[in-house]
Amino acid sequence: MSTSHAGRNAGRFFLVTGGTQGVGLAIASRLAREGAAGIILSGRDRARGQAAAAKLTAHGVDCRFAPADIGEAADCQRLIETAAATFPSLDGLVNAAGTAERSGLLDTTLEQWDHHFNVNARGPFLLMQGLVRHLLAGARGGSIVNIVSMAAHCGGPRVTPYSASKAALANLTRNTANAFADRAIRCNAIMAGWMETPGDDAIQRAFHNRKAGWQKEVAAGLPAGRLADPNELAGLAAYLLSRESGVMTGALIDYDQNVRGA
Repeated sequence: MSTSHAGRNAGRFFLVTGGTQGVGLAIASRLAREGAAGIILSGRDRARGQAAAAKLTAHGVDCRFAPADIGEAADCQRLIETAAATFPSLDGLVNAAGTAERSGLLDTTLEQWDHHFNVNARGPFLLMQGLVRHLLAGARGGSIVNIVSMAAHCGGPRVTPYSASKAALANLTRNTANAFADRAIRCNAIMAGWMETPGDDAIQRAFHNRKAGWQKEVAAGLPAGRLADPNELAGLAAYLLSRESGVMTGALIDYDQNVRGA
């Protein structure tokens, strides 16, 4: 569990949504290596969540699993209440949960549109609202990191509701950062590019008819010759959550191998 930044987030408490696999779990694991005192992992799969929490706890962090569907408003409220009641305080929130089902402008149903906005925008909004209220009540500072997407800049023709909902989250990041900068509550976002995760593997198989091993084929056509690694992104997220990132707030950081506008 060694890392050059061991202790960077020592003694601090975090809530990570989408924390049972992929980017969320990678960030939680990095926080554990950096000395976090407690982490709440949320997700919909109880067995996977409990297994992930047990693994992190074995490495010395008090890690708990809290089942939640971020698309449900009541679950978001309950999640914040659970996290605040579990630990002495909350220092940070990572909104990594999301949905990315494929549909374009002409074939997106109202149900698909609402589902994307409920999970990708409303859920994070409710969790951010809850955390900020918690921090203000305790006169404490804190940090929020939202996992957004390069698709928020535009997005392809088959990710219309996804790109729109992620764009909403990107603006919410900056709006929140501006509103609470003078209260030492910081909010930043990582605009993630194409990453190798279990969630994306499921999307590629379900909507693009890709077969096992598709990652190698796709990687051959990318500038770096590979998909992005969630464990690498996790270091950036942990930095943004830590005091090392100083006054940095309202940043939308492109995390991709394709340069926007080039």
